[in-house]
Amino acid sequence: MKTWERWSFGVLSLIVGVSGIAYLWMKYFVENSDPTAVVNHPWQPAVFNLHVLASPALILMFGIVFNSHIVRKLGNRRPPNRRTGLISLVTFGTMGVSGYALQVITSEAWLAAVVVVHVASGLVFGAVYVTHLLISLKITRARSVLQAREVA
Repeated sequence: MKTWERWSFGVLSLIVGVSGIAYLWMKYFVENSDPTAVVNHPWQPAVFNLHVLASPALILMFGIVFNSHIVRKLGNRRPPNRRTGLISLVTFGTMGVSGYALQVITSEAWLAAVVVVHVASGLVFGAVYVTHLLISLKITRARSVLQAREVA
């Protein structure tokens, strides 16, 4: 995987994740004192727009990363860091499908269920993806130490 791919996917994941958590907080946990208010927080529409506009870019980057990194790793029998990679893959798919479903579902009961699935898969993806990155960093550092010892 190229450096720009890793950075782009990471930055977009951060933008989508932070905006999603902020929107969740504003929509479900902030109460507006004005009973006629349409939103609970003045920034709520802007945060929602950021989340919705950055998400397709993240999905595009996921496709690029899938092609350059995930397909190659899936072909390996036992690559290091496989568990967090697979969990990230499944939760990203769940998060993406549920995010698109949120835009078209009209039934209140289905909408509530899909919100739960979207939030849960998004939170799990964020936590596992960060773990995946930290483990990858640890593996890369260990390999560079071993290579330095072999050269010396």
